[in-house]
Amino acid sequence: MTPLVSIIMPCYNAERYIAQSIESVLAQTYQNWELLITDDCSTDNSVKVATKYSLQDDRINLLVPDEHQGIARTRNMSISRARGRFVAFLDSDDIWYPEKLEKQINYMLENDVAFTYSSYEVISSQGDTKKPIVKDAGVMSYNRYLRNTIICCGTVVVDREKIGHFATPIIKTSEDMALWLSIMKRGFDAYPVPGPLHKYRITPGSASSNKFKAACDVWRVYRRIEKLSLPKSILIFVCYTFNAIKKHVF
Repeated sequence: MTPLVSIIMPCYNAERYIAQSIESVLAQTYQNWELLITDDCSTDNSVKVATKYSLQDDRINLLVPDEHQGIARTRNMSISRARGRFVAFLDSDDIWYPEKLEKQINYMLENDVAFTYSSYEVISSQGDTKKPIVKDAGVMSYNRYLRNTIICCGTVVVDREKIGHFATPIIKTSEDMALWLSIMKRGFDAYPVPGPLHKYRITPGSASSNKFKAACDVWRVYRRIEKLSLPKSILIFVCYTFNAIKKHVF
């Protein structure tokens, strides 16, 4: 029996893309999964679209809270309902390659690792490839990841049997970065799975499309979450900036 994979999908005003995201889960060659969608008070037809899929496949579970929670709490609501040994992450505007889960779960079982990620493709709001594949940076430890935040949320799978309980830190931005750092501080490095296995969508006006804001968010994680000293923060921020330029330009 293959282990159950719990897929964490927060949703907010994703009517335009969520069907593609769900379809990419349904197309997985690895079929023992549950998709946990938590909607954060969308004002469009996201809930209507997600509800249609949940009625068609009982592996899809939709939760619609009464109040706006923010992405960190929304993710945690799905994580708290997860039943699987493995937890994967997929945002409601991104897409997985069909073999994503099969390759990643097999790699983790065969190599006895608890935390993995992969290379990924960047696509536009229309779904067109925007740039060359963003390649993985090898095994990422806590200190390496501080300098190179290359891990894309939708590429991650973690083994709760090894890692134990975890939750997304309650911050407004860069919450996924803070989560990976919290796992790495327990001694779990992130291992790359041969890829790419994921399509990461950048839409106009999104946080990921604003490079200056993204850099400010990383700085806040250094100082407020990780409590790094000012000299160390400056040093690793220089390294982060170099790696960010290399990732997005080259």
